[in-house]
Amino acid sequence: MRNTRILFTIGILLVFFKGHSQIHISNEVGVIAGPAAFFTDYGERWNIRSNLENGGFGIGLVHYMNFSYREECSCYRDRNFFSEHFRIRNEIDYFQSKLEHVGPVAIKDDAGGEQLRAMHGFTEMWEFGTHLEYYPIRITDFTNFGYWFSPYISLGAHYVRYSPSAYSDLGSLDNPKVVFPTFQGGINLEPDNALAVIFSIGVRARLGERADLLMDARWQYYDTDLLDGLDVQGPQNQANDFVFWFNVGYIYYLNF
Repeated sequence: MRNTRILFTIGILLVFFKGHSQIHISNEVGVIAGPAAFFTDYGERWNIRSNLENGGFGIGLVHYMNFSYREECSCYRDRNFFSEHFRIRNEIDYFQSKLEHVGPVAIKDDAGGEQLRAMHGFTEMWEFGTHLEYYPIRITDFTNFGYWFSPYISLGAHYVRYSPSAYSDLGSLDNPKVVFPTFQGGINLEPDNALAVIFSIGVRARLGERADLLMDARWQYYDTDLLDGLDVQGPQNQANDFVFWFNVGYIYYLNF
């Protein structure tokens, strides 16, 4: 079922880009990077220390389709709402994070606390996908320096390939005496695929005629609970994994 959804999503994207391949657009490219907080089954999901210590980082390459400017004539299009307020953003991202069990249970001086402190995890993810970004300020006004800042919101979808790993200082994770009871039978370290829904808010700042600074805060919700390799069935685990990513980027206008 998951593979079917992934193939369907890729097919929709290919049809979309083929349909727009004959539209004359301008292009923007850039790089983004920043810290990422992983909300998984390591630690306690809403414990501040857990979120901070289970923080990793992400880096991405981005491409924008700008419909407000026509490369073939070096001029702006006739104004319409879509070209003035929307960009399509395509990107490839890489994430990684070390994962530790921290929180009130892990610091206890008992067998369970020792098992949690001895377990260490790591995950990395490759993602690619497309976003639709909405800008309340007209894009042409911003690029013509009518404004120095331009906020936006966006919604997108990513295909994800994730690879978790884990080990314990106490021995093999196949040994029930090594693993905290909650996680026994719930460890799956096989690489797999997933889909993610992305919502972000951000702002662009003009750096020059051909360059912008970008700042973006993003929520990435995945259709799996196995990004970290742990899938615990219980009242303490009612949500799939997600990531909060704050990134800063540099965007360069190719066709202006």
